[in-house]
Amino acid sequence: MPNQKTDPDRIKAADPSAHYPAEDDRRLAAGDVIAFGLSLLWLAVFGGLFWYSGTSEGGAAQVAVILIAIGLPVALIWFAALTLRATRAIRDEARQLRHMMDAMRQTYAAQAEAGSAQKVVEKRLDEIAAAARKTEQTMAMFVSVRDGAATQPPPDRASVLIVPSKGNDGSEQPDLALGTPPEAAATTLSVADRIRALNFPDGPDDRDGFRALRQALQDRHMAKIIRAAQDVLTLLSQDGIYMDDLTPERARPELWRRFAQGERGRPLAALGGIRDRSSLALSAARMRQDTIFRDAAHHFLRQFDRTLAEIEQTATDAEIAALSETRTARAFMLLGRVSGVFD
Repeated sequence: MPNQKTDPDRIKAADPSAHYPAEDDRRLAAGDVIAFGLSLLWLAVFGGLFWYSGTSEGGAAQVAVILIAIGLPVALIWFAALTLRATRAIRDEARQLRHMMDAMRQTYAAQAEAGSAQKVVEKRLDEIAAAARKTEQTMAMFVSVRDGAATQPPPDRASVLIVPSKGNDGSEQPDLALGTPPEAAATTLSVADRIRALNFPDGPDDRDGFRALRQALQDRHMAKIIRAAQDVLTLLSQDGIYMDDLTPERARPELWRRFAQGERGRPLAALGGIRDRSSLALSAARMRQDTIFRDAAHHFLRQFDRTLAEIEQTATDAEIAALSETRTARAFMLLGRVSGVFD
């Protein structure tokens, strides 16, 4: 196409400072002028000698030798001039190619830098979108569980207002029922169900997880740790920190028992098995800057301490090990290291 530019033209447009000689430059260079002058001088001097020396006596052979003697130096002079011109053209083309390569290298570097920056932005946007999706799924799951527990019909107060009982004198006296006694409100949760509730359901098809979570929310003590863990897990997910992505180092059950019995300090540092540097750095920065996160983390650590002390009394070593693998325990390991619990 007549309007399409060649690659050198594009590079010239991209790099106006580059200057290349025209390919059809027909101006006489200094070497051509010198060669032309030497040729004229040679022809004038030796042509005059040939003319005045006389060639009729030597015959045709002498004339041929004289012509060769005159023409050969002229041919050598122009051969040298043409060689110099070709050398200069090759040098100009080499310089042109060097400028072209420099311009292409700069263009490639700029494109690579822009592409890498775009990839970083796209990756960060994908992480934020994934975090938002997980947060919405988690909130929807727990809201559905709480709604299911809240929609259970309360007991009929009219049927329990007055309960006849016998007094000390044997006569029947009405007793006022002021509410459900604490003994009836407490639910009997097994250690396995408590551990399953602290791990939270793995998905919408985890019926055992939802059953254990529903029962745990009906228990006054378990409901506190469940809601505290839910709050910190939601806050951590805002920074892209998920417990499923963390692989903690396992600690012996006896260390967990010692911690539950009140021992603290560096001998129990193995309980903080989370070693992910990015998660620790993000959590530490959030603890320093976000007062809501800091209060939620401290409340969660207190509730986990109490719950662990209750479970440890009846749990076996295998159940203690299973408890340390739950999502709630991983959050405790992470926030415990950030808060200096194991220092």
